[in-house]
Amino acid sequence: MEPRRPLRQEWLTWNEVDKLVDVLLPQLRASGSFDAMIMITRGGIVPGGLLSEALDITNVLTAAVDFPRELDRDEKARLLVWPSFLQFPDNALLEDRHILIVDDVWGSGRTSTAVKNRCQSAGATPFTCVFHFNPYRSLFSRAEPDFYGAVTDAYIVYPWEIDRGLHGIPTGGMPDPN
Repeated sequence: MEPRRPLRQEWLTWNEVDKLVDVLLPQLRASGSFDAMIMITRGGIVPGGLLSEALDITNVLTAAVDFPRELDRDEKARLLVWPSFLQFPDNALLEDRHILIVDDVWGSGRTSTAVKNRCQSAGATPFTCVFHFNPYRSLFSRAEPDFYGAVTDAYIVYPWEIDRGLHGIPTGGMPDPN
């Protein structure tokens, strides 16, 4: 049997990233102000930096989320695993605040949803934002990002990832960018 190759890929330029920021800024500004931003590592670092600068958000925090992979052979079981928060802001930094959660892609939606739920449990009003929303991979039928720059069905390679290219993508299918 021939190994599966990754799905369609889109390689973005910095100009295309600028256009995504231009699409997101009016949406974000129309929703009011944000007291802080949480950038989800690693994918949300560059998008979050660009958006925090454009929106003048100075309280920038990070969250690192891991979904254990020991169940890789059983896809359904792996998707049900609870996340592990390797890094997360203290609840005191979130309570009673409007928080913008930024990642690069909403694939399965697990990471953004986990961070949003943890912010809500800390008493925050969280909003999720991604450059790309892939509704075809999302595990959530009733949830989607609050803000997104584009809808896609492709595997996105951003300009800051070009040096890595598709290195690390298993031949058996797509990586799980969450």
